Amino acid sequence: MSAVRVLLLASSVLLLACGDGATPPEPVEPLAGGGVPQEARPMGAVDAARIAGSDGEPGEWLAHGRSYSEQRFSPLTQIDRSNVAQLGLAWSFDLGSTRGVEATPIVVDGIMYVSASWSRVFALDAATGELLWKHDPKVPGNWGRYACCDVVNRGVAVWKGSVFVGTIDGRLVSLDAATGDVNWEVLTIDRSRPYTITGAPRVVKDKVIIGNGGAELGVRGYVTAYDTATGEQRWRFYTVPGDPSLPFEHPELEQAAKTWSGEWWKIGGGGTAWDAMAHDPELDLLYIGTGNGAPWTRYVRSPGGGDNLFLCSILALRPDTGELVWHYQTTPGDNWDYTSVQHIMLADLEIGGRTRKVLMQAPKNGFFYVLDRATGELLSAEPFAAVNWASHVDMETGRPVETEVSDYQKEARLIFPGPSGAHNWHPMAFHPGTGLVYVPALDIQSWYPNLEDFEYHPGEFNLALDIDQLVELSETNGPPTPTSRLLAWDPVAQKEAWSVDHDGLWNGGLLTTAGGLVFQGTGDGRFVAYDAHSGDSLFEARSQTGIMAAPVSYTANGEQHVAVAAGYGGGILFLGSLDYTAVETYRNEGRVLAFKLGGTAPMPTNEPRDPRIPPPPALMASAGEVAEGKVLYNRYCFGCHGISAKSSGVLPDLRQLSPERHAAFEDIVLTGILSGVGMPGFADDLTSEQAQRIRAYIVSAAHEGYDEQEAEAPTAGGGDV
Repeated sequence: MSAVRVLLLASSVLLLACGDGATPPEPVEPLAGGGVPQEARPMGAVDAARIAGSDGEPGEWLAHGRSYSEQRFSPLTQIDRSNVAQLGLAWSFDLGSTRGVEATPIVVDGIMYVSASWSRVFALDAATGELLWKHDPKVPGNWGRYACCDVVNRGVAVWKGSVFVGTIDGRLVSLDAATGDVNWEVLTIDRSRPYTITGAPRVVKDKVIIGNGGAELGVRGYVTAYDTATGEQRWRFYTVPGDPSLPFEHPELEQAAKTWSGEWWKIGGGGTAWDAMAHDPELDLLYIGTGNGAPWTRYVRSPGGGDNLFLCSILALRPDTGELVWHYQTTPGDNWDYTSVQHIMLADLEIGGRTRKVLMQAPKNGFFYVLDRATGELLSAEPFAAVNWASHVDMETGRPVETEVSDYQKEARLIFPGPSGAHNWHPMAFHPGTGLVYVPALDIQSWYPNLEDFEYHPGEFNLALDIDQLVELSETNGPPTPTSRLLAWDPVAQKEAWSVDHDGLWNGGLLTTAGGLVFQGTGDGRFVAYDAHSGDSLFEARSQTGIMAAPVSYTANGEQHVAVAAGYGGGILFLGSLDYTAVETYRNEGRVLAFKLGGTAPMPTNEPRDPRIPPPPALMASAGEVAEGKVLYNRYCFGCHGISAKSSGVLPDLRQLSPERHAAFEDIVLTGILSGVGMPGFADDLTSEQAQRIRAYIVSAAHEGYDEQEAEAPTAGGGDV
């Protein structure tokens, strides 16, 4: 156990002993950075002064984006462009996860707090990777069916001796930072609706802020503030209005309801706030990004038209009360799943000859926005990726000007970007030295076919898109080819400075450092350091698992470390765009990788994955039964296991089912006997006959894939399911 750990534990015990009537310790002289000497602090001793003064403690990573501004810039300089090639692995820690890992670690006084799939939390010695404690909130496996994009968790928050985590099944949990014991937990959702939590909470003014996900499945979005000490709810802001025949929960919703039509509230409306937040202590504003509508198509959701506030918006709230100060809607009347929950970042930029306090976002819709963060005034918006749904953003109205191709009500359209977005949840980063924002950008289109006869199915993906037609279009025309790149973007000139093309679709979030570096993991398992000025690759390590999460940098024992949580993250609705690059070679294993100069630890290895399809069983079903199974598969299974039964990799490829799994298929689908690994049971949704129809379609797909293989397939049972 490290000396730092011993000192911190001793300090924690001392403070815990100082209950009523006990003598408190002597006050400690503050440091220049606003903190106190490390050895005198209890574990998890983070407060507003420390986060606001984070530049005075460059060796810490105290909050999700390091500081309230969420710039993800580290002032550390020990690792720089001249020596980054000497990086080696310092340590690794196995998170025990074969599902997606998307968390940003928090590092406080030598302790790393990191989350993994199923909302599990780990406390590690940041110098050695030694496990100090872990917490498993024991999320019911069946709840995983409601996680649109896998049972991931993007991180924790640390505040005044507590660690906060949101769970997939909608709880907010406060843990003791020293022991991992539960202080309190609250249920933040209505369990009769398929809500989830995947985002990292933020703490502002002794309030822990959390949103939720689930729009596609039919929920109403909101964000809530809870007292950090007690878990008592302080305020809640609903992002879309409810039933207008009932009293509105807060006055902003009365005006928002005028921008809706029809009976949207019966499904929920959407607008879930599942990721982005930032805080300006000087302006006393909390910024929240909101999500897409439910269902996706506005023709169904709000048939009379309207902007549908506050979908796809940036909200500026008072953190004490939740009162709305201003809002900006990036995609009025969203029709394409163009969420605005992507990373929100604050900076002071020289624009038009004067310094402006700005907010920046690169949401799914493909435009890079720069706003005045005090007023919400639009300062600029330009496309940073391929866009054909809108020609430009009108600077007078602040609204995108939609093109003819954006309207798919009467015929399917191929639209840029697709629902994966021009930028998804993967965090971008800012470098104040170069003045550039570094974006994990995507160029990917998708077919949007309108569903004429939409019928709401509770607890299912209610997109109001014709998935059968989408699959047919993708199979007939070939799936759209996804491309991705690391984009260095000048937010003042609103133009590209440089970019690096990547193979495949998903690539990880970003970190910049004062050493002139940009760090990023890739979907094909590389961890790379780039020159922040030129984009030249200066260092690369291969992890044998895709890396989606954003790295962090911190100091341990006087040495700068760069750490990242690795593990291919998030099965998602690719909608015709399939990406196998991260998973064809190795099985997914979640772990934390920490690098330092001269590190000599061996890189852990993963078990090889055989992507080939084993000889499938005989197809005993008729063509009509297979067709019926395809419809049912597209309704219940494709979101996790992929369109055309081609897995995106994190979850099993069902074409590889072993004979034993085929024999137990009905029990697996209906009774949930595999719920421990997240496979839900559908007994309330499907009959035995329907389950067999789905199996027939999977067998048919396996035969097709098997016949197409160039190489000889392995023997039966070659998959991991």
